[in-house]
Amino acid sequence: MSEIMEMLIRRGFLWQSFEIYGGMAGFIDYAPLGNNLRRKIENIWRKYFVINERAAEIDTPTIGIEEVFIASGHATSFTDVAIECENCGRVYRADHYVKEKLGIEVDETVEAVKEVMEVYDLKCECGGRFKDPAPMNLMFSTTIGPGKGKKGYLRPETAQGMFVDFKRLANFFREKLPFGVAQIGRAYRNEISPRQGVIRLREFNQAELEFFVHPGEKKHPHFSLYAKDVVKLVDKFDSQHEITLEEAVEKGIIANQILAYFIGKTRRFLLEIGIKDEKLRFRQHKDDERAHYATDCWDAEVLTSYGWIEVVGIADRTNYDLKRHSKFSGEDLSVFVPYEEPVKVKRRKIVPILSKLGPEFRQKAKKVAEALEALNVEADLDEVEVEVDGEKVKVTKEFFEIQEVEEEVTGEKVIPHVIEPSFGLDRITYSVLEHAFDKDVVDGEERRVLRLKRWVSPIEVAVLPLLSREPFESKGMEIVQMLREEGIFTDYDDSGSIGRRYRRFDEIGTPFCVTVDHQTFEDETVTIRDRDTTAQVRVKLGELPSILKELLRSEKDITEFGEVFRQV
Repeated sequence: MSEIMEMLIRRGFLWQSFEIYGGMAGFIDYAPLGNNLRRKIENIWRKYFVINERAAEIDTPTIGIEEVFIASGHATSFTDVAIECENCGRVYRADHYVKEKLGIEVDETVEAVKEVMEVYDLKCECGGRFKDPAPMNLMFSTTIGPGKGKKGYLRPETAQGMFVDFKRLANFFREKLPFGVAQIGRAYRNEISPRQGVIRLREFNQAELEFFVHPGEKKHPHFSLYAKDVVKLVDKFDSQHEITLEEAVEKGIIANQILAYFIGKTRRFLLEIGIKDEKLRFRQHKDDERAHYATDCWDAEVLTSYGWIEVVGIADRTNYDLKRHSKFSGEDLSVFVPYEEPVKVKRRKIVPILSKLGPEFRQKAKKVAEALEALNVEADLDEVEVEVDGEKVKVTKEFFEIQEVEEEVTGEKVIPHVIEPSFGLDRITYSVLEHAFDKDVVDGEERRVLRLKRWVSPIEVAVLPLLSREPFESKGMEIVQMLREEGIFTDYDDSGSIGRRYRRFDEIGTPFCVTVDHQTFEDETVTIRDRDTTAQVRVKLGELPSILKELLRSEKDITEFGEVFRQV
């Protein structure tokens, strides 16, 4: 781990935020190479979860008003248990500290932590005693506007912005289920004591899809694309399965087809960006671990030097979020789902007696009548209560009749359920880098190399003049400009020996180096060197852009494109 992190910092992938001021745990900067890598991963994510899905991408504020998080439950329940040292004042996340010092798991409740502290006489690293454990909300609070302003929070997830916009989004999709809404952006969690580098951050990058489905139809029209994929599953009883997604649904291991669909799609995405299949599994949340509103939840976990880490959560969130926001905002967040054919139903209906309502309720009579007609009743009633202009109004039996009527119903209103694949882009980016890190021996020397997939490499091609003088340098820069105009991420380096330069670009994962040598000026050819095999081919300069483009979007062997060239 330390060797990888040293290389990532030195070569410009990840840097400690605020470094010149001593840094701050839980924050990182994406340096030039790391930023380019993450952006490429984001674009591949868009291909899977936006472009090739019935989905649209939106962008909502990273600051939310307090009402949003009261409705979502974050304002009251988004907490971890913290313990503070009476002596040095350091604060730790209780369950992490207990596991680190005692090697045991503890429930994330104040009572459970307090019991463990007393039984094991748990003390701070400085030797001091802890105060009683207490819950700590993980949201960053802020004030919107001048003076006292309005209370707000930095969002702890991108999801709430999509739920708040649901009414507009349903209209955008013509109220036809299913549809997805995606968002890529920053989220914030005021972690108590982050200690794992990029694995636990206070400001992090998420890519989330909220896929809205009919509660009774949790299927996907394209499930067949992934049905035969074999995945590694660890169910909630810790039983391991290597099974097709189709079989996992049939056997009830995965709750429904649409969850299985997104597990399959997530797996293919992770493999495409460079996660190794043998280091990837999907673990089901246990009953006491799963959020109370979820019917099933699976984490994509990747094996790294930190152990198995969660990089994606795929949850069936039911209609919890939309119901909460509907309740707290007063807005109807349902969609009308038409039946294939109208059906006739019998029901009891309240029929207002308008001649009596008018004199009694005057200007409100019309609204009272409409509210009465909207009620569903199952038995005779002596009195009902309706809401008119925010006011509760009691209406006695003398003002209405109850009749049984037969009506033709063309559809029903439903509050959609949500299937949510949520991706931690920082953990994914780090995992890709760690899985790509390798060592081998070339020309009798140990070489460190990032075997990144060609299409995610931050620098795709390096142009290297054999000699650091004219006309090699100007020819090299001419080739750089040509490749950049073709949309290829290209770098140029003329510092040091050609072998040392090859090693530099191997270490940052550049798949191909193009070398300008003496023969270039004789026949307008250059060599392409492959990072992984170190094989070289000579190709015509005019064919270079098209050959590189084909190589960069495939895993073809470069020897298909030219004569093997051994440099003397």
